Amino acid sequence: MKVKILLVVASVGLLAGCPSDDNEVMKSYRYTVNVVNLTANQPMSPLAILTHTDEYQLFEVGKSASVELEHLAEGGSNAELLGLMDSEDAVYQGLSGNGLILPGESDSVTFMVDPYKAGYVSVASMFVNTNDAFVGETGLSLKSLAVGESYEMSMNVWDSGTELNDELAVTIPGPAGGGEGFNAAHNDSNDMVAFHAGVVSQDDGLVNSALSANHRFLNPGAKLTITRIE
Repeated sequence: MKVKILLVVASVGLLAGCPSDDNEVMKSYRYTVNVVNLTANQPMSPLAILTHTDEYQLFEVGKSASVELEHLAEGGSNAELLGLMDSEDAVYQGLSGNGLILPGESDSVTFMVDPYKAGYVSVASMFVNTNDAFVGETGLSLKSLAVGESYEMSMNVWDSGTELNDELAVTIPGPAGGGEGFNAAHNDSNDMVAFHAGVVSQDDGLVNSALSANHRFLNPGAKLTITRIE
């Protein structure tokens, strides 16, 4: 298998694709998205995978997260993002992963799409032992991949900016806390997507934290591979 390693300046930048030709025969091709959890003790929520046009972005650094992304980042629910295929013209498909991705494990989703109709893919998943941390990439072009080719990239960990990172058990939905997930009231004054600073944990002096040192994570938090298989 040929593998392209992409050097990405900004996670949310659109990867250049081949322009559509007026004589291009429209056809759907099959692709597989694979995501590996690189953390020690952060289960990942079921993947949200969207295929879309270049008119849609899952998130933008420095801008407020959408309500749909907030549901995923705070509570691990991908249903709201997947529902965009019915309400957002630029979103062609909404595809769910197969379940939680435990540390060191991976999940794969295969789909068919016409890359000249909806030639971009976005992927996201929550770190469930956090307040609102998620791994995500948006606007990845499918157009340049030939059959048998893949590209790999590291997935950054983002803070959705919708919930204060207090690390309290009542605000962490994963097994470390068992608390609340989505809350419509934004209590983080930053209110914008940014690189996640990481968790502090009780082992580093945050007395009321539900997290321990093994819940800490570094960038990258996951590895993404997209392969065109036919």
